[in-house]
Amino acid sequence: MANGVVESRNMRLLAHNDLAGYGSCGEGLALHIGNDGRRTLFIAQLFAPGDFTGVDVTDPRNPKVIVQTTLPHKDMRSNSLSVVGDTLAVCRQANKLGVKPAGLEMFDVSNPAQPRSIGFYDVSNPNCYGTHFVWYVDGEYAYLSSATKDFDPISPRESWMMLILDVKDPTNMKEVGRWWLPGTSKRDGIPPPQSHADKIADMLGIQIPPQNERPHRYKVGDWNCFDVGSRVHDVYVYPSHPDRLYLSYLDAGFMILDIADKAHPKLVSQVDYHPPMSGHTHTAMPLFSRGLLAITEESLTDDCYDHPKLLRFADIRYEKNPVLISAAPLPDSEPYCGKGRFGAHNIYHNPPLPGSWFSEDVIIGCFFSAGIRAFDIKNPYRPEEIGHLIPDAPEGIPAIQMNHLHIDENGIIYAVDRDKGGLYVVEFTP
Repeated sequence: MANGVVESRNMRLLAHNDLAGYGSCGEGLALHIGNDGRRTLFIAQLFAPGDFTGVDVTDPRNPKVIVQTTLPHKDMRSNSLSVVGDTLAVCRQANKLGVKPAGLEMFDVSNPAQPRSIGFYDVSNPNCYGTHFVWYVDGEYAYLSSATKDFDPISPRESWMMLILDVKDPTNMKEVGRWWLPGTSKRDGIPPPQSHADKIADMLGIQIPPQNERPHRYKVGDWNCFDVGSRVHDVYVYPSHPDRLYLSYLDAGFMILDIADKAHPKLVSQVDYHPPMSGHTHTAMPLFSRGLLAITEESLTDDCYDHPKLLRFADIRYEKNPVLISAAPLPDSEPYCGKGRFGAHNIYHNPPLPGSWFSEDVIIGCFFSAGIRAFDIKNPYRPEEIGHLIPDAPEGIPAIQMNHLHIDENGIIYAVDRDKGGLYVVEFTP
């Protein structure tokens, strides 16, 4: 455990900052580069009262907190954010149905030490949980996992759709388009998507209570089911391919949408591979030059009940029929089970922005208690681990819970802990 590291291979810890007691970090990291060359890493906090933190990483070996903001109350969180130029987009997610504020807030961060709110898009809804994720990389559109004020989901588990906002004027954001999985809105008039537990029960020929009368974690026969619902999680659109949107939809798998007409998105394909695999498809990120999709499933339990949660790859060269072809190897689960979440979560998303690393041959991600891990996918049928680093856990925590990361153009990794560890700056030396 020398230098605060449990184990490492081809990665070296350069610096650590506990973020002045706001070390529980969400799924938003974005780099702002000022006209003077100063670099500020903005980090979304996972829990109130923390909102977001700005860290000066001009010298990555000496990160310094320069600003921390707080939320108006404890029943909300930020979770996700993104930066384009001097504009910071921050999600407003509700922890309870109907809580306000809920939506997307925009800030002027031309002076990163003094963020200034300049716009807000309200999605508050008594049946929904606000906005969870934002993808904002071109300065024109924000793609959200979100409710809207008029969405009527079949249950709160289905309360996030895909929402497109025109944010060219961040003081006056406007909806451009929306899409949800048919059957997840009361207005659809068709049966809802079947839950994992219900699918298994049908296969086994047994009766189980209705979904709204049983917990998320529910064993059916010998199957460990953990139903979280069919709602949008991550959304990706890249300026190089502006007519395609890649969508992870938790228990409904992943989708590719045609958004040539943003007002009327069209489904190109859907792959729902669970069951038999565990649910909660978290990320579906395209690797265009490879004809691949990198997919993660989020680990949700501390005891490996929902194991395995993997980083998978799909061949999407024929996008009407994506095919899963491989999964990245993970270490044996035994040393990790019972010490917090173990398995896949966020991978680096190749944001097409200044100060960002880019690779479609190496995938680097956060795997909770398994730390930061890098995989060579030159042979997509046999991903190979080429590096990892597991930081020591904060005091009082059984194991680190690495949650999200940004990688700068020099290959320096900025990764954050979910519990209270804060920011870890790591050099990748394959």
